[in-house]
Amino acid sequence: MSGDKGDTWIEAGLAELARSGVEGVRVEVLAKNLGVTKGGFYRRFRDRAALLNGMLQSWSAGRIAAIEQQTSLDGATARDRLRALIRLYSERMNTEGMAVELAIRQWARSDEAAASAVASVDANRLSNVGHLYRATGLAPEAADARAFLFYCFIFGQSLLFLERGPRKRAQLIAQSAEKLLDDSA
Repeated sequence: MSGDKGDTWIEAGLAELARSGVEGVRVEVLAKNLGVTKGGFYRRFRDRAALLNGMLQSWSAGRIAAIEQQTSLDGATARDRLRALIRLYSERMNTEGMAVELAIRQWARSDEAAASAVASVDANRLSNVGHLYRATGLAPEAADARAFLFYCFIFGQSLLFLERGPRKRAQLIAQSAEKLLDDSA
């Protein structure tokens, strides 16, 4: 489906979702943002519900593919891969990606399809990171608990406004991350 005009509408829909929530994702708004007529939309999608479904499918497939790629060992040790993941998610904040993530999670509070997409992404994230922790030698239950803490940390630290400069924040994140990799924790 890459290069498909439907992808353009889905991308515009996700951008609008991040800006104004699911209520703001309207065919008229997207057409205006894209500088096209509504007719182009209806050649690609049956209705708004089909677009929303396409947005959820695109987002969840993209997030699942990303975590599978990010947790692939490719010759690295599990501990090195975990360190790289922590750096990836804490050093360079993808503000647009985080805005979409938060908007979809807000949407999921009142919509079953969105909740299902979020649950699927979360399950894949926890499973893949859990496999990395198992590869460090942790027992399955301990690995699953550590994977849960890992994601609480990854998402939590990105939402906190700390009264520290970037250098002190980076030091705090690095020290916290080491706790997630400590065998005795």
